[in-house]
Amino acid sequence: MICGLDARQSSDVETGSAQSELEQYRWTRGFGGEGHMRTSRPADAEYTAYYARYVALVPELDILTVLRRQSSEVATSLGAVSPDREKFRYAPEKWSIREVCGHLIDGERVFGHQAFRFSRWESAPLPSFEENAYVLHSRYLERPLADLLAEFLAVRTANLHFLGWLSEDDWARKGTVGDELVSVRALAFIMAGHVRHHMTVLRDQCGVAPGP
Repeated sequence: MICGLDARQSSDVETGSAQSELEQYRWTRGFGGEGHMRTSRPADAEYTAYYARYVALVPELDILTVLRRQSSEVATSLGAVSPDREKFRYAPEKWSIREVCGHLIDGERVFGHQAFRFSRWESAPLPSFEENAYVLHSRYLERPLADLLAEFLAVRTANLHFLGWLSEDDWARKGTVGDELVSVRALAFIMAGHVRHHMTVLRDQCGVAPGP
């Protein structure tokens, strides 16, 4: 219990705080607004065939606005899941709702870290994202969904702070993941498409209501 709140209430406060911080930054700085560089959609040569499915899920041009609005959508959807449904999985070998949210955190961290390093002219190849191993060795199943959601929003907010100030040259920079090239711009679209993909699975297979 923290300051008279139980664990779930405390996590709810943290979630609301993360959203409030995001909205405050939106209005005081404006993602994609004055001082920020919007970018174009990535060309096919900027990402691998594996990630094409995620990029295809983001037809919009203004990726910063997509990422910002997605935070609210995810918060609304996952925030409405009842505690007794958090460990639900639609098949024995599939991730639970908690684990899917944890996977979204992992993806947000990995794609954001890759984009950050490549925008800073990193030339060393980075390892591929071993998503199944990451979830297997996590403790996501033990954590309340509200706590996981707060962490996702915090990482997304950090990524938006970073991405919002990239120049067009920064967006176009490429680096190697595994043995494939990917651009910073493509990673931002992959980030958004990855979340859209898994939120669709949660809606269709787990009955999680879509966001606004």
